[in-house]
Amino acid sequence: MPRASILVVEDSPTNMQLITDALKHEGYRISRATDGEEALEKAISEQPDLIVLDVILPKKNGFQVCRQLRSSPDTRNIKIIMLTSKSQESDRYWGLKQGADEYMIKPYKIEELLSNVAKLV
Repeated sequence: MPRASILVVEDSPTNMQLITDALKHEGYRISRATDGEEALEKAISEQPDLIVLDVILPKKNGFQVCRQLRSSPDTRNIKIIMLTSKSQESDRYWGLKQGADEYMIKPYKIEELLSNVAKLV
């Protein structure tokens, strides 16, 4: 049985590569987006099981993307892990308030990301 599909939304090519390599190694099917608008389009068209979502993105930030995903019946059940450098407690609170299932701060341990992914899919 194929593993879950994951949409990785990250504007840093280095971070994108690290995250996608780790997830592919675990057998997950990966698609990518590099800005908030592309993330919304792919979430609607591909219906991934989970989205790993950066907050600081071009066009729409991760908070806006998360809020829009949660407000639509077509995407409200997709699991979301916010993975961001925004490390204030107020950022974490706001991310979870927007509907994120998990809020992780960069730098992070890849094992922690994989554990959170496995927990949600």
